[in-house]
Amino acid sequence: MRDLSARLKMQGINVNTSTFSKASKIRETEPFEKIINKLNKSLVNKKGKEAAQALFPIDSTIISLTSKLLWAKGWHQVKLFCGINSITTEVGGIVINFGQGHDSKEGKKTREEIPVNGVGVMDRGFSSNERIRKLLEKKDKHFVLRVKNDMKLEMLENGQSKLGAEKREVEVRIVEFCDLESKSEFPIATDLPLEGEGVVSNEEIAEMYRQRWQIELVWKFLKMQLKLDRLITKNERGICLQIYSCIIAYLILQLIDIEEVFGKSLLDKLRYLQSFMCQHISYVHWFRKIVYSI
Repeated sequence: MRDLSARLKMQGINVNTSTFSKASKIRETEPFEKIINKLNKSLVNKKGKEAAQALFPIDSTIISLTSKLLWAKGWHQVKLFCGINSITTEVGGIVINFGQGHDSKEGKKTREEIPVNGVGVMDRGFSSNERIRKLLEKKDKHFVLRVKNDMKLEMLENGQSKLGAEKREVEVRIVEFCDLESKSEFPIATDLPLEGEGVVSNEEIAEMYRQRWQIELVWKFLKMQLKLDRLITKNERGICLQIYSCIIAYLILQLIDIEEVFGKSLLDKLRYLQSFMCQHISYVHWFRKIVYSI
């Protein structure tokens, strides 16, 4: 948006980002949400596999707020929660929370979006005995959740472990592995079976947790390439619209295909579109046509 404003100003069209910010106060978020849902369905139709067990890494990212108008409301940051389906690459469980919201309290909707027969992969910010107890109740969905290193553990004879203090303890399978380079331990709670039908080995669970990094790559792309962390609006609705717009752009890039010679990554697709859009689309003429035809 800042680039577009700069291009228009060079051509004598005075457009301020503050105008966009003011206009966003009266725009509804529902059309953007519908577009996201439609794009997600298109990704399912294009990449979905029947009876496949998808991983669903879940996390949140913080976007700093610099406007004093928002600081006056006690908001210094906005937190975006979501998960990504490892098979279809659809983005689900989108939650936008203003203020200091902890992952364990604010990510309920995101956790509920774990696909049927899928595996939600979460970091220790989502960890609590009560949450593990509720996750264990869902028989059609599974989880791989890193628990805090200081939580009390007691190994049982049946291969399960008691997690937590007496009044809050929960019985769950615990898999522990470590990173020799950083000398860090990773205790992982899961409901995936240790034996019998559909058994999942400790090594496979460790690999599932490593795949949580995929959601971090989503945050990196949204912020570095789609400028998610450069908010130009100074009101709540405008910020939501800008976040939704970035997610829509991300999903479109997941959907499109370009010739292999131009590359395969999302960044390659973005550069391809930017290059050809500059050749075939004149933002200045398009803007003048809209404005002066009214």
